Amino acid sequence: MSARFERAIWDPVEQLARERLRELQLERLRATVARVPGLDAPPPSSLEDVRDLPFTWKSDLRDNYPFGLLAVPRERLVRVHASSGTHGRPTVVGYTRADLDAWAELMARSLTMAGVRAGMVVHNANGYGLFTGGLGFHAGAELIGATVVPASGGFSARQAMLLSDLGGQVLTSTPSYALVIAQAIRDAGVEVRLELGLFGGEPFTEAMREQVELELGLRAVATYGLSEMCGPGVAGECHAREGLHVQEDHFLMEVVDPDSGEPLPEGEEGELVFTTLMKEALPLIRYRTGDIGSVDSSPCECGRTFARVTGLVGRRDDMLIVRGVNLFPSNVEHLLLGVEEVAPHYRLIVDRDGPMDELTVECEPSSDGVDRRTLAARLEHLLREHTGIRIAVAVVDPGAVPRSDGKAVRVVDRRG
Repeated sequence: MSARFERAIWDPVEQLARERLRELQLERLRATVARVPGLDAPPPSSLEDVRDLPFTWKSDLRDNYPFGLLAVPRERLVRVHASSGTHGRPTVVGYTRADLDAWAELMARSLTMAGVRAGMVVHNANGYGLFTGGLGFHAGAELIGATVVPASGGFSARQAMLLSDLGGQVLTSTPSYALVIAQAIRDAGVEVRLELGLFGGEPFTEAMREQVELELGLRAVATYGLSEMCGPGVAGECHAREGLHVQEDHFLMEVVDPDSGEPLPEGEEGELVFTTLMKEALPLIRYRTGDIGSVDSSPCECGRTFARVTGLVGRRDDMLIVRGVNLFPSNVEHLLLGVEEVAPHYRLIVDRDGPMDELTVECEPSSDGVDRRTLAARLEHLLREHTGIRIAVAVVDPGAVPRSDGKAVRVVDRRG
């Protein structure tokens, strides 16, 4: 391991003994339960009592749009963020000054955990504005003493120029946009000195990690968050990269069966559910994230005692059911990027011209010399062998799959 990525801990609480951590979580859970508007429940006597409390859903935030769930007067808010609202009204999240300070601390932990140190140049290509990524990484990087380049998203040619001219060492963005930046660097013919990348905002498979590392020559680390909790900073990888440490002194995590809502044992895959333990403006009880993963609380070589989220495969909303088979875009990505002749740009198109759904994968060849017809046939065979269903493959012109300066659109549903 490079000396750049030597082990470091931002906050001693990250190494708190598990027994003491649970005591702290219970203390903060009791305070949260007492503060949630409209929640008439006795103080929990144990962490397991959280299971007796009702779930909170994204629809609850939409139904109470914009400020119906606030636990503080609106005048105490110093900032507002919101989701994209792609599937309806956006979910609005308010922050008090204490909330923003806590968020910056969580981001400082995550950046330190990944290997960022004071004085490093952090090129922040996450979008600034209502999206939480840009300002979240910005605050955390400044807090640890890094030099922040607030590039935001878009203008990819300028991203390449700034990375080269300003000596960017750390890149923060979505993984899909990192690949767009990599292409811009090649097109510009410039040299960059990137060492580390922190990527989140969309599923990040091992195959995508390898591709990003290959194209940008850096060490890629995954981050996890959602605006309803704070934004990025809910969990992140350490140097071991064997799961994402959840900031358990701020968030109580459960894994439940996506259909029944029943708790699942450690190690079993299910839906992640979070209860905030420190939020002032918008405390949430048992928030159903829709994200599918599992939890591992075994010791980590980094010395942190916080449990880790593992096996993040995507959002339940992103799961496709094609002819009775459950399929995540990340399942397809893993297979596609294992083939050398395939570029890391793809999308899944769902149609229904007859009585059954039809799925087509659009992808690009990695070079002009690839025989597209042969490659398509090979990929169709590979996908059928591993998924059990027939998936058509269209190998399109390089650059034909739409690019994004934020979250990539992996699924196009044309079923009316």
